[in-house]
Amino acid sequence: MSELAWNGLFSIFVTLGCIALSWVLLQEVRFDRLMQHSRSPRARMLQLLIAVILGHLAAKFVLDYWQWAGSVKWLFRSS
Repeated sequence: MSELAWNGLFSIFVTLGCIALSWVLLQEVRFDRLMQHSRSPRARMLQLLIAVILGHLAAKFVLDYWQWAGSVKWLFRSS
């Protein structure tokens, strides 16, 4: 039960880290070419939504890869 809790906490931190990283990377995108008011609250909400979506996708990939890499050890374990 404790391992499940640690895995959940790890997943939360990886997801939040990926969302924060995608937010920082999205600051480099020039939204002023896409929107008239790129600093408005609506534009910031759109950036936040995009950051959450991209961060979630990146975290899902990282967590899936982590699980797959952990499962490979069973392939080489002798009977």
